[in-house]
Amino acid sequence: PMQATVVKVAVEEGQQVVKGDLVVVLEAMKMEQPLQAHKDGVVSAINADPGTTVPAGHQLLTIS
Repeated sequence: PMQATVVKVAVEEGQQVVKGDLVVVLEAMKMEQPLQAHKDGVVSAINADPGTTVPAGHQLLTIS
């Protein structure tokens, strides 16, 4: 685990997502890593902004 930079937040608070939807793109070691929703639900909180560096284990968003 290592820190990463948030490249893109592809969702907004209140948005409905389906398991597998793209939610965030991170960059670590010059490689982009797309992150997908792990379940169906509504994005209830976003805890990262594009351009910010986040540590390993940081909760990027909440899907309720």
